[in-house]
Formats: sequence, structure tokens, C-alpha cells
Amino acid sequence: MPYYSDDIIEEVRSRNDIVDVIGQYVHLTKKGSSYFGLCPFHNEKTGSFSVTPSKQMYYCFGCGKGGNVFTFLQEYENMTFTEAMQELADRSGIQLPETEMTSQQKARSAKRDKLLEINKEAATYFYKMLHTDHGAIALKYFEDRKLSPETMQKFGLGYSDKYSNDLYKYLRSKGYTDDILKDSGLVTIDEVKGGYDKFWNRAMFPILDANSKVIAFGGRVLGEGEPKYLNSPETDIFDKSRNLYGLHLARRTRADKFILCEGYMDVIALHQAGFDNAVASLGTALTSGHANLIKRFGKDVYLSYDSDGAGRKAALRAIPILRAAGITCKVIDMNPYKDPDEFIKNLGAEEYQKRIDNAQNSFMYTVQMDEVDFDMSDPESKTAFYKKVASRIVEFPEEIERNNYIEAVASKYNVGFENLRQMVNNIGVRQGMGTKVNADEVEPRTKLKSGIQKKASKEEGMKTSQRLMLTWLVERPELYQMIKDYIAPEDFTEGIYAEVAKVLFEQFQESGMANPAKIVTMFSENDEQSQVAEIFNTNVSGIEDTRDWEKAIKETIVRIKENSLEQRRKNMDANDVNALNEIIKSKKMIQELSRMNFSMTFVN
Repeated sequence: MPYYSDDIIEEVRSRNDIVDVIGQYVHLTKKGSSYFGLCPFHNEKTGSFSVTPSKQMYYCFGCGKGGNVFTFLQEYENMTFTEAMQELADRSGIQLPETEMTSQQKARSAKRDKLLEINKEAATYFYKMLHTDHGAIALKYFEDRKLSPETMQKFGLGYSDKYSNDLYKYLRSKGYTDDILKDSGLVTIDEVKGGYDKFWNRAMFPILDANSKVIAFGGRVLGEGEPKYLNSPETDIFDKSRNLYGLHLARRTRADKFILCEGYMDVIALHQAGFDNAVASLGTALTSGHANLIKRFGKDVYLSYDSDGAGRKAALRAIPILRAAGITCKVIDMNPYKDPDEFIKNLGAEEYQKRIDNAQNSFMYTVQMDEVDFDMSDPESKTAFYKKVASRIVEFPEEIERNNYIEAVASKYNVGFENLRQMVNNIGVRQGMGTKVNADEVEPRTKLKSGIQKKASKEEGMKTSQRLMLTWLVERPELYQMIKDYIAPEDFTEGIYAEVAKVLFEQFQESGMANPAKIVTMFSENDEQSQVAEIFNTNVSGIEDTRDWEKAIKETIVRIKENSLEQRRKNMDANDVNALNEIIKSKKMIQELSRMNFSMTFVN
């Protein structure tokens, strides 16, 4: 981490509310004292990604990623700490002092810059090759696809030569070493064969990020060969789940709507036809990362996927992901053609615009796809269809929205509004419609019976106890005054827990308040920051009232003290009288604690 004073780091962090920052990337819904949404770091259907304003921290109960506002930008945007500091400082109008990066950060930044250089060189090389005799085959391919010279230039289309080490030799002539070329995703280095190209004899499509930097390539084979389309592997500068083909151009339109396609040629054909807000995912199904990226630049999406079975399935997978990100979605009918490229070539831009104007509501499209699986002439099958539709409607959180869709379905399928609404309500009652989602519903629970029960091992049980105490101290600061005479930082024996406890207790002593987000910044590694986030997001179920809280807290303190005492006993010098006296004193304290009744008047 470069040198910034603790004060300037804390000022930047405190001036950037974590809910506001993450809300630009993830659609968040307030539930209790926290906000929940779909995790941007792994695929999920139920939102287990929490953002807690009081802690200024995020934590995913599904994948375990967590931290503060700096951590989020570092993880999501693949930024260094310095870059995240600058981004947040700019956002809040803070002028940062000049600072030096560490050698590790300099090396990482230099490597990223070098990889971007290499990709830019390769893009220029492929583009030039397209306009040589060698590239005639690719040029003819693009011309047969009805692409104009202007469109080819706009998208930087190119050709990789038929010789399998042509680009490798070119890049070596530019002074790039095997070590850096190996990490570029463009070249494979073999000890026996030497260097050879990832792409050869292919029509080339440069992939640019939202800031118009070349980060990867796609290549279509010319003639026979597999795979038909080949993409760059993921590298330090390329994450296919967080980039969209054509976004660098689509975002310039400043339109709040995007046309989402499946392939490069669909995007290019649409742009050439004047639909310059078209984008596509990169050789992968749509992810929450893609949806969150779209949300940064627009709020509506028109799905223009292939009209075949695979395209319909892809659309059905994409719709809930887009909806969960807070994006309104409609589906464009491509029939009788397979994809936008074919449609435009045969019917033209004006007809495609009509299809956009008449695009189908994504929920009604989903219902229409459901209908295919049922025999609507059979009463039993027809009822099963209505039940399936009702189970989809019940997922809408607002009653007015549910009623609107009940009305739309009832009208289209000639079913009574009240009958369908009753079916929706019955399913909602069974599923607990309207109940709040909280951490306990997505986090593996630790049950309380006569006390906090051990997990699979004693070590894991102790970690849970220590995490619980640190979480409770942050969430209920009043607890510190009650426990400070019985428990100390050195009683936290589980690795990083001891470091966290030390700083947390110091915060209470100095200001009477906890600042968990500041503690996260102490740790430079993302996995350590996630550990800290986990420590401060540990909960148990089964605590119903004040008496349960008193019992849980007392038993947790006793367990931590007993473990601490056991550790000290193991490590003590048998001839150390002072250490022996301290152990005897601690043992008496544990006995007293076991008999004490805590007053938990502050519990709501």
C-alpha cells in the first residue's frame, strides 16, 4: 500500500457512503438495517450480498467476499488500492497528496500497462494484416457479411495470418519478452516448440473495455476448423464476466437503453444499421457482473437473442438476472430469422425498429415460454400452467405489480382475475410472501439451545464464539462497558481475530465507538479483508428475547475466557509464579462469570 496517512485514508472512506457507491453497481433493496442484492462476485438467484450502513461494510453470505468501500472497488473494478483511493477522492472532491507506490504496486501497474500495450500492438497488427494479400480471405468474409469499410475500421476488424507464430515473431521484434507474452493470452510458450499464436487464420474482433482500451480478442475460424469462435483467455486485464462487446461505443450514445445480443456480428450489424446502443456478452452466458455493468450506463434492455431453442433458453436465463439488477427488460421477436444480423439483411433497419417498438414484456415472454410445456386443452395441465404462472407472479414484492401481472395474464389466457389472484395469494402464504430477508436466512445458522453449540471441531467452535463477540461489540457498542472488565484482546486467540480485537478495543477506549470499516483498511490483502468482514457479520438464530441475549453473551464470554486460560496454561513456564497466579485469578473470574446475571436493558 502506498503511504497515505491514516487520517486521509479515513477521510476518503468516510466521505463515500458505501451504500451509495455499491448502489451504482448492484441493485440494492433495504431489508431491516441492511441492504441486500445479488452478489456481483458469484452467480446466485437469491440475494445474499449485504451492505450495512452502520458498519460501512459489505459481506456476501454466499461466497464470503467482503470488506469496505475500498475493497469493493479493488475487487469489482480490479483496481489497486491507490486507484481506489484516487477514484473515491475524486468522487468526494478530496485532493490527495502526492505519494509513491510500493514496489509491488509499481510492478502490478507496470504489468497491466505492458499488457495493454501488447494488445494495442496486436490490434494494429491484425488490422494491417486484413489489408494485405494474406488478409484477402478475411476481407472477403467481412465483405460477404455486408460490412462497409467504415464499419470494419470502426470496430478495428482484422486478420491473424495462417502461420501459427506470425504474431509471436512480430511482438518479439517489438522487444516484448516471453514472460510477458505468456501472460497476454495471445501467445503460448512451449519449451520444445517455442512460441506460437493463440489465434491464426482467423477473422479478428478486438474486444475493448468501457474506456476504449483493447483488453482481448475474439477470432472466427476461416474455412474448416474448431472451435468456430475463439476468445482470449482471462488475464490480468480481461474478465469476460465483467465486459461487454461494443460497450465502448454504445455508452457514447448516452442512451438509457441497450440492445443485448449474443454475438459479435449481431452487434456490428446493428451498429451499421444505426442501432449504436447494441452490446453482447463475450462467449459466456449473461452474468450479474454484466447486468451491473449495464446498470451503470442504462436502465432498460431489449433482448435480441437468437430465435432458436438455445436463444430462448439464454433469454430465460438472462431475464431474472437483469430484473434482479433493477433493469427493465423487453424481448424483441426475431422471427422468421435467427438473429439480428440475418433480420437486418433481409428486412432492414426500419422493420427492426418496429420490432423494438413492439417488444414483449419480459415476464409475459417467460409466461409464453412456460405455456409450451403444457397441454392447454387438458384441464389438469391447464391448472398446472396457471399454478406455475402464479408462482412467478408471487415473486414480485409490490402488491400493485402483482395485481398488474395477474390482470395481464388473466386477460391473455381467459382466466378469472379473482381466481388467479387467490391462487397467487395461496402460494404467497405457503412461501411466506413478504417476510424479510435477513442474514440468518442466507447464512448457515449456529443454533442456540442450552448454550452456543460446537461446530464440527473445537477450533471452529471457538472461532465462531470469537467472531460472535466481535460482531456483537460492533452492533451493540453498549456491550463494551459490560464486558471490558472480563475479557481483553489477548483472549482472542484465533489468528487475525486477535489483531482485530486489539484495534476494536482501542477504538472503544479512545472514542467509545467502533469503526469496523477502518479496521478493514489495516489489511492489504483482499482475502484478509474478507475475513474481517466475516468476523463482523456473524449471527446466530434462536435468540428471542432479553433473557436469551444475556445467556448467549455470558456463555460466549465464558467460552472465550476458558479457551484463553487453556492456551496460557499450555504455554506457561511451570516455574513462573506470576503466570500461575494470573491463571488462578482468571479461573476464579470464570467461576464468578458463570454465576453472574448480566443486565441487558439496552436490548430492543
